[in-house]
Amino acid sequence: MGGMEAFAALADPTRRRIVELLGSGERAAGDISARFAATAPAISQHLKALREARLVRVRAEGQRRMYSLDPEGFAELENWLGRMRQFWTARLDALERELGAAPATRSRARGGRSVPARGRKKR
Repeated sequence: MGGMEAFAALADPTRRRIVELLGSGERAAGDISARFAATAPAISQHLKALREARLVRVRAEGQRRMYSLDPEGFAELENWLGRMRQFWTARLDALERELGAAPATRSRARGGRSVPARGRKKR
């Protein structure tokens, strides 16, 4: 999983609420369904989408299906976010270096007038 499936699953507000609910611990499918106005089959479909995105896992306990957050799926999501953070941090650092190397004023900006560099106040 590259992270995008998890974001797609979490785009739905009901699914986000289910994930938040499971953040406090494992719950039976019936308990999850009882907390929503949607029908049990609709909640079942939401749980299926979250399972497919590897955000929740299920285990059988007798006749009940017990749902909990899937730490592996969240670790993959965290790794994906970390890669994106590194990507943007490197680019923003390069932009900051480039802006720091720019002259104090730029005479070509705004029709030839001198414009103060970023961070300086015009007096």
